[in-house]
Amino acid sequence: MNLANKITLVRIFLVPVLMIFLLVKYDLGQFHLGAGSITVSEMIATLIFIVAAITDGLDGYIARKRKLVTNLGKFLDPLADKLLISAALISLVEMQRLDAWIAVVIISREFAVTGLRLVAAAEGQVIAASPMGKLKTIIQIIAVAALILNNFPFSSVAFPFSEIFIWLAVIITVISGVDYFVKNKRVIRFTKPR
Repeated sequence: MNLANKITLVRIFLVPVLMIFLLVKYDLGQFHLGAGSITVSEMIATLIFIVAAITDGLDGYIARKRKLVTNLGKFLDPLADKLLISAALISLVEMQRLDAWIAVVIISREFAVTGLRLVAAAEGQVIAASPMGKLKTIIQIIAVAALILNNFPFSSVAFPFSEIFIWLAVIITVISGVDYFVKNKRVIRFTKPR
């Protein structure tokens, strides 16, 4: 249990905390800016989500830099990523800030690519994160944070920032998913029958 894996575990433990602040109704006050407003709970949830998202890059960097890459870390890191994004998206659907089909598309892509990686690992191959996959992650983080904030402060000037970014997230998520399968079709082709 090295430092990188401990950071990954922190990300996993932050998932239920995030959901509590998103889904449990606390009256901690509100902030207003023009016509827009946001609750303190939403601000705290956004902060938790961003901290958890930052730990995704941090644990990988530490693991590579200090040569702390372990099988446990290879298992926990993608699991933590999927838990965080899935929990946030499902919570946003419950809050009626996101259409369910969008959450299903994004979550399905995440699990499809994870499945591809598992098949590749069984064949002794490693599928590294692509630049488009990394861009997808950044866009998803921005989109989810904007939705948690209910488009604040852009709502005060009627600019649909969160809507633009969630559409970008869907498009890039689908394109990057297709890209992974096209570039790694040999993994599926050469898989031995069981």
